[in-house]
Amino acid sequence: MSRNDPPFADPAVAACFQAVPEPARSGMLALRRLIFETAAETPGVGALQETLKWGQPAYLTPETKSGSTIRIGLPKQGGYAIYAHCQTSIIPDFRSLFPDDFAFEGNRAIHFPDDVPPPAEPLRLLIRNALTYHLRRKQGAA
Repeated sequence: MSRNDPPFADPAVAACFQAVPEPARSGMLALRRLIFETAAETPGVGALQETLKWGQPAYLTPETKSGSTIRIGLPKQGGYAIYAHCQTSIIPDFRSLFPDDFAFEGNRAIHFPDDVPPPAEPLRLLIRNALTYHLRRKQGAA
């Protein structure tokens, strides 16, 4: 962990990260840092809750209910990944902007090779869209 990493509030989440082998752990921690940074700089998101869902670190917006859950974890084929709810348009919307830049798993995930850090700038858009998914849908319906 670097000095910029937020502390773990949940010991089970900390243990989950600790159990991930390097170099995937570094990539997952970089995604975690990016999720917290993006949440902090995005109006309407509020405090994040970091918990485990399906054994993977998951990030929710319980205070504002502005977003859809984001998870990070280890796909079966290796590497590490960021996941969004497959019944949302989060991944398809992102894929329409970056069709050839990422390894997509259907409507639910983006995979990264173990030894490649996640590209922060394009992923901020994905994370921001996930953390404001419900907020944006409400505004669109108004």
